[in-house]
Amino acid sequence: MATDIDRHNEEIQRNLALWRKKPVLQKIYRQMHQEIALELSSDIDGKIVELGSGIGNIKDVIPDCLRTDLFPNPWLDQTENAYALSFDKETIANLILFDVFHHLRYPGTALREFHRALKTGGRVLIYEPYISLLGKLVYGPLHHEPIAWNKKIEWLAPANWSADSVDYYAAQGNATRIFANRRREFASDDWRMIKCTRYTQISYAASGGYSQPQLYPASAYGIMRMLDRGLNVLPSIFATRVLVVLEKT
Repeated sequence: MATDIDRHNEEIQRNLALWRKKPVLQKIYRQMHQEIALELSSDIDGKIVELGSGIGNIKDVIPDCLRTDLFPNPWLDQTENAYALSFDKETIANLILFDVFHHLRYPGTALREFHRALKTGGRVLIYEPYISLLGKLVYGPLHHEPIAWNKKIEWLAPANWSADSVDYYAAQGNATRIFANRRREFASDDWRMIKCTRYTQISYAASGGYSQPQLYPASAYGIMRMLDRGLNVLPSIFATRVLVVLEKT
């Protein structure tokens, strides 16, 4: 019987095949990874680690990044569980989560583990769906994962829970709810929020991503990016992505 992890690995393999067939998708992800790269803490000596690396394309932009996931694949550097990292205390300078945060059933528990492994001044960089008016359409009926907008967020794992019992979870609205809509509530002594930047990415939505048809030719990507930049002035209506940068205090 297939497990949640098995199904997720099958999805990664499908994504890799589509990635190779869609040049525009490669351009889009390169641009998103460049946005992340600009926010890396460069004055701290430590590892750069990505959790949930999927098909592992981040090395095209950040070549010294360690790519990890729950299961092994030939292009990954090692396996990691976000709730129980194998890294020693205070050895990581930057921890990257690209479309991973909304899969964390207990985000507060994961952040505690990130805090342990990060050096003081180290950063967690979270790139996630943003639920604007357009985002509700893009991530609602047009996407297979739930937004879970009104579902209770379980911040900490229960006392009898084990990191080894990780199961499939998805709530695409969590980053918007926690870091954008409740920014003041998130404030803590452990973290300083450096950035919470919303991006319009109609270029990505119209590309079809990994699951839908591409709605514009690859040659029109530059025009679509101009449209994205123009609509960035109205993020509450058009933004579909958010980059959150947390710094360990």
